[in-house]
Amino acid sequence: MILISVDDHIIEPPDMFERHLASKYLDDAPRLVHMDNGADVWTFRDRVIPNVALNAVAGRPKEEYGLEPEGLDEIRPGCYNVDERVKDMNAGGILASMNFPSFPGFAGRLFVTEDSEFSLALVQAYNDWHIDEWCGAYPGRFIPMALPVIWDAELCAQEVRRVAKKGVHSLTFTENPAALGYPSFHNEYWNPLWRALVETDTVLSVHIGSSGKLSIPAVDSPPDVMITLQPMNIVQAAADLLWSQPVKDYPDLKIALSEGGTGWIPYFLERVDRTFEMHSTWTLQDFGGKLPSEVFREHFLTCFISDPLGVKLRHEIGIDNIAWEADYPHSDSMWPGAPEELGEVLNREQVPMDEVDKMTHLNAMRWYSFDPFAHVPKEKATVGALRAASADHDVSIQALSHHHTDAKDKLAAFHSQINAATGHTARR
Repeated sequence: MILISVDDHIIEPPDMFERHLASKYLDDAPRLVHMDNGADVWTFRDRVIPNVALNAVAGRPKEEYGLEPEGLDEIRPGCYNVDERVKDMNAGGILASMNFPSFPGFAGRLFVTEDSEFSLALVQAYNDWHIDEWCGAYPGRFIPMALPVIWDAELCAQEVRRVAKKGVHSLTFTENPAALGYPSFHNEYWNPLWRALVETDTVLSVHIGSSGKLSIPAVDSPPDVMITLQPMNIVQAAADLLWSQPVKDYPDLKIALSEGGTGWIPYFLERVDRTFEMHSTWTLQDFGGKLPSEVFREHFLTCFISDPLGVKLRHEIGIDNIAWEADYPHSDSMWPGAPEELGEVLNREQVPMDEVDKMTHLNAMRWYSFDPFAHVPKEKATVGALRAASADHDVSIQALSHHHTDAKDKLAAFHSQINAATGHTARR
């Protein structure tokens, strides 16, 4: 197999702004601060953003999973060091990877201040670091992506065009701008962005959790509930976008439902077609003679980790609409054993090789206008070849945490974060 992951993550290094932000802004820029408890946290004005433990657990035993803050010395260097990341990719048999941001948020909303010029400088500095230093260090190994200028649609369109000239065809974006206080996907406000995306062949990569809203019934629900429901936000985003006017007005608009899974999609497509059949006469929906399910397959890319049900139902989803993800270094990741777990699912479902190739790399290349083989010969891009090139790289599971928090304390920390995020206090 040749594996390209369309959803992985960066834990940003402390020096990322030094070479890309104007000197007049450096003193006010976000900075990584080492705390007395050993944690490394990003601070920006009155905000403190910890490295949440479930975001960087690759190579650690499950007993260390939790939500306590972490220091960089407690996570694999591949989380924040590009040279080590490529070694981890090789050891995991992964040719290329698209990396979503961490501390600024998936839509860069941390950078929104009362000073639009300063905010724009932060977004552009982040994008230039990501494109020039992270992705540029290893051509052909990373699909570059950009943060949006979330507070201004026209500036966002300009940034899409600016980074497109540097080879970027992916814009990370919120699943629900209305939840962040901006106009919804149904508002003409975003038209400059839609035009820029189409004109530059850029994919709107909508990641779960990017609206900042938690899918959780109660503040004292077990963390398993939140983890189980994480894909539900992307289902809402899929419905909101599919029924929106931009999908009708911009036939070439491309949207990726990042880290959303695929098993739910066959029912979703049945439901939208049924909704159209029963209600379009009064809701006035018009897809130009097409069914909503057909339009979905024209506009949406979905992704999966192993997702046995989604692989089984791949033709109900659309074999050209599915891409693979590794989710490194998050807790859902199969690294470094992804090829074995994925291969087991593909073999069990007797997926022919041409369909394997589409889901593992060809669809990602086509949707994101990305050609790794311009830099890496195919014979050196396979799982086996990459692993052979990194045979001495240590991928053993290692206990790295300096904390010795028991399960009850981890649950308490989780509920504390939920309370803070929702502004509620659980009654005991």
